[in-house]
Amino acid sequence: MDATLQDPLIGQVIDGRYRVQARVAVGGMATVYRALDTRLDRVLALKVMHPALSTDDVFVERFIREAKSVARLNHPNVVSVTDQGSDGDYVYLAMEYVEGCTLRDLLREAGALQPRAVLDIMEPVLAGLGAAHRAGLVHRDVKPENVLIGDDGRVKVADFGLVRGVDSHTSAHTESLLGTVSYLAPEQIESGTVGPATDVYACGIMLHELLTGVKPYTGDSPAQVLLAHVNRDVPAPSLREPGTPAELDRLVALAAERRPEVRPADAAALFSLLRTTRSQLTDAQLDALPRGARGTEHDGGGSEDVTRVVSRPARAAAAAREPSQTERTALIELPPPPARAPATAGRGGLGRLRAGLGGLGGPGGLSRRSLAAIVGGVLLALGLGVGLWYVNSGQFMPTPGVYDVSEAEATQTLREAGLRVEVETEHSPTVDAGNVITTDPARGDRIRRNATVTMTVSLGPEVATVPDVTGEELEDARELIGDAGLTPGKVSYEFDEDVARGSVVSTSPAAGEERRPDSPVELTVSRGVEIPVPDVVGEQEGTAMQLLEEAGFEAEPEGERVHSRHPEGTVAEQSPDSGEAAGEGDTVTLTISKGPAMIEVPDVRGKDEDEAIGILEDAGFEVRVQRWFLTGTVFNQSVHSGDTAPEGSTITIYVR
Repeated sequence: MDATLQDPLIGQVIDGRYRVQARVAVGGMATVYRALDTRLDRVLALKVMHPALSTDDVFVERFIREAKSVARLNHPNVVSVTDQGSDGDYVYLAMEYVEGCTLRDLLREAGALQPRAVLDIMEPVLAGLGAAHRAGLVHRDVKPENVLIGDDGRVKVADFGLVRGVDSHTSAHTESLLGTVSYLAPEQIESGTVGPATDVYACGIMLHELLTGVKPYTGDSPAQVLLAHVNRDVPAPSLREPGTPAELDRLVALAAERRPEVRPADAAALFSLLRTTRSQLTDAQLDALPRGARGTEHDGGGSEDVTRVVSRPARAAAAAREPSQTERTALIELPPPPARAPATAGRGGLGRLRAGLGGLGGPGGLSRRSLAAIVGGVLLALGLGVGLWYVNSGQFMPTPGVYDVSEAEATQTLREAGLRVEVETEHSPTVDAGNVITTDPARGDRIRRNATVTMTVSLGPEVATVPDVTGEELEDARELIGDAGLTPGKVSYEFDEDVARGSVVSTSPAAGEERRPDSPVELTVSRGVEIPVPDVVGEQEGTAMQLLEEAGFEAEPEGERVHSRHPEGTVAEQSPDSGEAAGEGDTVTLTISKGPAMIEVPDVRGKDEDEAIGILEDAGFEVRVQRWFLTGTVFNQSVHSGDTAPEGSTITIYVR
């Protein structure tokens, strides 16, 4: 019985709107159904989370994040999301329904694809991912299963269930490692870091698989595959498919580079490189049928065109109108393989040649002499073919890759390949000193055997030396540091008896040390000789300024005067305070008094002695007590209530 008939959702209406018609696919997180939107009368895909996961807030949050993330995108190469909701235990997304197959289905049926087909598929994939990257989103699970190919030839990226922001970081220690093992980038495995370059790496792995029909890394366990991603370069597709152009080898190597900073920055950058690579290939190279294609003479299969993914009716419909530029990118036309003669089962090339010539010497056939002449002609043609192969291809080879290996090891590798080596050097901020930065010709480029490869070896990062600016004035020191290729940093001050005030005492790093260009250099500047600040509070303003200048300071009165207990025109406060240490030439700020404030005296008659004292002191007065007895009640005060007295003056109370 069809498994879909046992699915309880088949025939049900979800959320009062979506009638479930058939099950399309089942994943680890959700099941995808074909459904009818009864409100708008249209077919769509309904992605329903497994009920067992609907109680897990993390999974539900991730599910809803997919809806919100993809809803922000409006691109012909991204499967659109139209609705999100829940119905009891069922959490769902309503999405565009693509009638067709996945890229995995195509690979499973066709094996390796022709270069033209590979590029026609990858262009819209990169266009869709480029839109996501521009919107600040990273897919994190790019693989053939998530690339849909419609019956009309359109290619769309689907399943943004693992999407994250561009600047996000997922720790492998706090969250399960997400994504499919075969397509995980090294930085994703080692530290959980994700970014646009993570998706670019997965596209590089997918490019390799489309060109060869197999994944670059396999193993008996996922751990072996993960280690291969981290420790090994992706092999060139031409090692499995010798006819693969060097330009495509180079494109795969760049996209699947282990170090994210060396890869194209995002899908848009890889899209541009892919377009450039296409322009460098001839039609013969683009249409070459790979050995790994199924249904070809290489594996004895039939002649069915397994690479045909655009239906004839869809082509006719597309031809009926002028497609837009976006549609030109989204539509793919994969030509059928060239016609071929039936293969002779169980025989190699020489066997077929003998079979073709076997009937020529029989009755009514050619004479033995004629047969010998024909065989000789064939052998001559083969000899000429070998000679032409040597002239056009045999004397060339791809340049070996020696990036980031030691000069000695790289030299040995190139010489063992029969090449001569010349060495140049330059600084590099990313490649260790003594390792190879680049070669000319580059890795994978065609080079004549026994030719010379120029190898550029790293001197390590360029460095700048901290200049000696001790004793220089601050601005001059900053200029000298900038001239040395460094950046003047934080400035601090300290007392120093030997270095003049305002001049540099020391730097950090110290003079003579080496740092990378533009590194900051901190400066310590002299405050001059440390001297104590004299006490000038209560002195007349002029006297106070003279005393401070004689002690080696600058004096600066504040503009606004204040009430204080000190007489008008004298110093009420000073900063720094007396006794504090300051540098010679520092400024001492003076606050000048405009005399005490006049305060209304409160009435404390009839109050207990202690209460009266508290009231007067709170009002700003000093209190003197005259008692007739040891304690008692206030019956009089020296300044009557309602009168005013200077703040801080003494009020006498009389107690009996």
